[in-house]
Amino acid sequence: MRKVVLTFGLIAGLIVTTLMLVSMPLMGNGTISFENGELFGYTSMIIALSMIYFGVRSFRDNHNHGVLSFGKGFQVGILIAAIAAVIYASGWEVYLSTSSGDFMEQYTTQYLVQMEKKGASTTEIEEMKVEMNSMAEMYKNPLIRFGMTLMEIVPVGLIITLLSAFLLKRNDNINQAT
Repeated sequence: MRKVVLTFGLIAGLIVTTLMLVSMPLMGNGTISFENGELFGYTSMIIALSMIYFGVRSFRDNHNHGVLSFGKGFQVGILIAAIAAVIYASGWEVYLSTSSGDFMEQYTTQYLVQMEKKGASTTEIEEMKVEMNSMAEMYKNPLIRFGMTLMEIVPVGLIITLLSAFLLKRNDNINQAT
């Protein structure tokens, strides 16, 4: 199990981190808007975390004699997701330390501009600005930032893990019938 989890976790982590590192400069220079950046980000997570499905299937077919309980499939999948998430969050930390480091300022500015375009009142914009500045202050703490980054990808990994474990479960009775 260890080899499957490490192999597919590393592949998923490298895919999602590479796609993130490619997209961030495009968002920084305005080629991709922050809204489209979020869409691109979550799409790349889904693509990368599809490795969970392939990892669970590989474990079932090659290491477990074609038998897989939901629990074991979940275990394999969530470990793959955890490895990918740690790589992704670490990649984000590397990006922030090597870039201009003004991500939160850019994000806040873009968010407030979008609020204004949608017709938010001056009071609402000012309240959001205070809230965003508070979040930016918290974001300076690497442990909080790492945790926030994990919370971007972990729910996606959990959903794909649950689906994969459910779709790929196979009990021993099925093998005996064939």
